[in-house]
Amino acid sequence: MEKVKRPTKEEYYMGIAESVSKRSTCIRAHAGAVIVLNDKILSTGYSGSCRGDINCCDVGECERMRLNIKPGENYEKCKSVHAEANALLNASSPAIGGKMFLYFERFDDQKSVHGGPCTMCMRLIKNAGITEFIICEIVQGVKHYNYYDEEAIKNKKC
Repeated sequence: MEKVKRPTKEEYYMGIAESVSKRSTCIRAHAGAVIVLNDKILSTGYSGSCRGDINCCDVGECERMRLNIKPGENYEKCKSVHAEANALLNASSPAIGGKMFLYFERFDDQKSVHGGPCTMCMRLIKNAGITEFIICEIVQGVKHYNYYDEEAIKNKKC
């Protein structure tokens, strides 16, 4: 009998984050997040407009793209709530000590890898007590991984 190759736990959770990202309403990039605590999924979230608001994907326009705003700047002009923030908002129990997996795929012409959460999301991650953060970022078809352990999260300036 042939041995079955199972994905590692990290591959499994990142695969779920990738699936969740497909619900994103952003036309610039898709992001999906999964929060895991003691090998149990607490929550998921994807980047998208506030509940009840019109989605960029439905109107075919992104305000930040229209204004030619670079990634990482002027997030107040964005209609979306980030995947990390939505996962934290959707959690029905505290995420203290939890691990967050983030899958992020760009659809614009940006070639740079941002490698981690924005300042606002990092504040939420720190305050929620997340102790590990793993990101898989797809830029121009190439996968880039970045890992933050508890010390790196604690030392990240917000």
